[in-house]
Amino acid sequence: MREGAYPYPEDEFDAAPDPDGPRGMHRAPRSATARWWPFVAAALVFATLAVLLVLWQFRSGTPEALADLPGGDEVTATDGTGAGAADPVASDPAAGPTTDPAATAPAPEASAAPPEPTPTPTPTPTPEPDLATPVVVLNATGISGLAAGVADDLEDAGFSDVSADNRSRGGLTQSTVFYAAEDQAATAALVAGTLGLTAVTLSPDDARGGVAVVLLSDPS
Repeated sequence: MREGAYPYPEDEFDAAPDPDGPRGMHRAPRSATARWWPFVAAALVFATLAVLLVLWQFRSGTPEALADLPGGDEVTATDGTGAGAADPVASDPAAGPTTDPAATAPAPEASAAPPEPTPTPTPTPTPEPDLATPVVVLNATGISGLAAGVADDLEDAGFSDVSADNRSRGGLTQSTVFYAAEDQAATAALVAGTLGLTAVTLSPDDARGGVAVVLLSDPS
């Protein structure tokens, strides 16, 4: 068709095409920045979310959150911020457990008190026979002259104050030597030994103030 015979007025579709614009259904190629920008934006979003998640775990201060982090086993949470300090013993293998010297030192042995000296008992002096002690010989046998004869024997043994008299048996079963006090025991024993008698008894009532010999038979 000839140009001069075109019956319709020109419109936008009759304009000459832009040599730099797209032709038909094709678009102009995009730049490298336009192609990689969506991936960069997505990476920044994920990185931001990861940082926020890590900060939240630190602030929570839970052992599980700290253990999930690299080296989390060596971190000890001390407050709500998650800040912690490493155990100096655990971080230094060469450092052993500290020991208090005062705790390991052996306790001093209690000094034993010296034994108290055993007091030496003071020996009680044994009284010696007193030959001047009054001695009375009492005849309870009914044998005439028996008390006087025994009194002579005692004087011959060294007794200086000896007398003779009579008395009843008074329930006695054997000849007996009586003495009036403890300090006369040795004198009474010497009298009994001199006469061969064995019964010696402390009895102030029967001793007549000294030593009394009651004869129920002839001791000779």
